[in-house]
Amino acid sequence: MQTNLSDEAKLLPRAEEAERILRSCVHCGFCTATCPTYQLLGDELDGPRGRIYLIKQVLEGAEVTAKTQEHLDRCLTCRNCETTCPSGVQYHNLLDIGRAVVESKVPRPLGERLLREGLRAVLPRPAVFKMLSTTGQMFRPLLPGILKAKLPRQPHPAKSRPTTKHARVVLMLEGCVQPSLSPNTNAAAARVLDRVGLSVVAAPEAGCCGAVDYHLNAQEKGLQRARRNIDAWWPAVEAGAEAIVQTASGCGAFVRDYGHLLEGDPDYAFKAERISALAKDLVEVLRDEQLEDLQINGDRRLAFHCPCTLQHAQKLGGAVEDVLTRLGFSLTTVPDGHLCCGSAGTYSVTQPELSRQLRDNKMKALESGNPEVIVTANIGCQIQLDSAGRTPVRHWIEIVEEALDKEKKPCSAKQSSQVQTFPAC
Repeated sequence: MQTNLSDEAKLLPRAEEAERILRSCVHCGFCTATCPTYQLLGDELDGPRGRIYLIKQVLEGAEVTAKTQEHLDRCLTCRNCETTCPSGVQYHNLLDIGRAVVESKVPRPLGERLLREGLRAVLPRPAVFKMLSTTGQMFRPLLPGILKAKLPRQPHPAKSRPTTKHARVVLMLEGCVQPSLSPNTNAAAARVLDRVGLSVVAAPEAGCCGAVDYHLNAQEKGLQRARRNIDAWWPAVEAGAEAIVQTASGCGAFVRDYGHLLEGDPDYAFKAERISALAKDLVEVLRDEQLEDLQINGDRRLAFHCPCTLQHAQKLGGAVEDVLTRLGFSLTTVPDGHLCCGSAGTYSVTQPELSRQLRDNKMKALESGNPEVIVTANIGCQIQLDSAGRTPVRHWIEIVEEALDKEKKPCSAKQSSQVQTFPAC
């Protein structure tokens, strides 16, 4: 694609990157076939190719309107188009650049500004979010449907974390909303990691990964959070931590991008690249361990929803399914497993109608195989799907951890003589 950036656009910090991405697009349109919003709306401007054209026009000096902003806002940033694209267009980076420019030129209505500021004020602050979610659970019957749907139906309380000190250690990103909405997820992960000989060490100063701010166009604030996390993790990294584990694939995708986003920061470029290299989704850590030694015999029928941030951003599609199959779980077939569930960070709040349509389509696909439980790898997807109020939705590591507790115990000497009579022993 030929480009001619305006003089103003040439001054942008990421101008060369934007031009390079634009020129890599060959107009083929393969991306539209797998774009969730294009499938729903049928509008070229609500697909990746159309949005690329819009950003191109903006960077070439064309008038920027509220309609331009609307089409860019409707993008889920699911990155399905990147998986499909034969030319390797880094669409999500171009979208970040384009959205920032549009945000600076198009004032949002007051209601939108308040909503976005509210999300940025609450979601990245675990203590504030916990207080509000606890209050919400107390008054759940009185809440409007849109708020009630954001609270888990039956949150599973956190079990105790292991205290064993292993020679091998990892860090864990605790997350912002997950400790309140699914408090047992990280505890379950720590317990399973303990069984394979890994200790989780704390980094109390670490906080929100920065994705909420960054994707709501407060990009510098998001990068400030990234720098703070790098500082918090660095002592443990220097001490030999093997990985920075994420149990929420949305957070993991953003942490993996630290190196790219901070490559122009002389104070943080090296450290950010190192942190990105150490960032691993939980499944990456576990799949390389001797899982068979856990002696888990999974006896549940599951449907796995693979988050977009896991399969398209981190390129780990099939990894969780492989681990669950190795552990003996029965997985159902999920049609159109590449499509987004409509969670997409704050998208379910900022674009509720489209988000609900995508959720309902995804639930239909997930339930087509009659699973006992739907499992996923991202808290946003978990809450989004569970809000349908149908088949229970859990994080996959909780199901694995529960199977650990049900692990068969060897028969005692007294019982061994009765094995033929009582084979269930």
